[in-house]
Amino acid sequence: MFSEAPVRDEVIEELAGLLQNSENIVVLTGAGMSTESGIPDFRSDSGLWQDDELMQAMSLNYLRYFPERFWPKFKHVFLRPEYLQAQPNSGHLALAKLEGMGKRIQVFTQNVDGLHGVAGNTQVFELHGNLGKAKCPVCHTPYVLDHILATDVPRCTWENQKGALCGHVLDPDTVLFGQDVRHYGRAQLAIAKADLMLVLGTSLTVDPVAELPHFAIEQTRVQLVIVNLEPTYCDKWARLVIRGKVAEVVSQAVTHIVRVRKGVWSDPSSARRPAQNAQ
Repeated sequence: MFSEAPVRDEVIEELAGLLQNSENIVVLTGAGMSTESGIPDFRSDSGLWQDDELMQAMSLNYLRYFPERFWPKFKHVFLRPEYLQAQPNSGHLALAKLEGMGKRIQVFTQNVDGLHGVAGNTQVFELHGNLGKAKCPVCHTPYVLDHILATDVPRCTWENQKGALCGHVLDPDTVLFGQDVRHYGRAQLAIAKADLMLVLGTSLTVDPVAELPHFAIEQTRVQLVIVNLEPTYCDKWARLVIRGKVAEVVSQAVTHIVRVRKGVWSDPSSARRPAQNAQ
């Protein structure tokens, strides 16, 4: 087990330096990105995926065979108060601030909470979909969260020109077991062209997303940084590995960049050093 300890200032400064010197940054985020927004990690020892029956119900087959049973279970998993009330944390906001500094930030997230977009990042690719969206499997009419929450089992309300109601039970936008992840090829291409890849809050144990860092490892020009509380199989290839909470680490690093740009040092003992030596 990992015993949490504060991340040293020099480690934060090293991460800040890598971010500052990179223009094209690809970010892969997992559950650890959102736990600091109060959203639970389903794969933790006490997570919902410890319930095998519930996990099996979150599958495409279950939805097709038992659509009316599926939705109450789906809402129990993904539309809990923790999700509905969650707001971007300091890590989400720091990634958006990096983009605001002129960096090209492409976020590929395994999370379905939509918080990267709420925080302000404009290039967000949701590998596992978004819990706030749904569509009709027949006429493909899209729906948003308010419609999903309005009834226990959301149905399509589209009517044709004759006034006939479609009425089919909706499919969630969230990727279910038995479905392919999205944007995988785009992620491969983005990583191959990046200066830096950040892996944030994922232990890289679930394929195929777990394989994405290999595309950085194979490109000698792409530096790999991993921030996670637990070890990952890619740690040995990473330029920098940080054992810490994602929101704290990333926000501190971006704050350091801002201070350096303003000529203000994060270390009070070094405040007398001239600004041109800050980097």
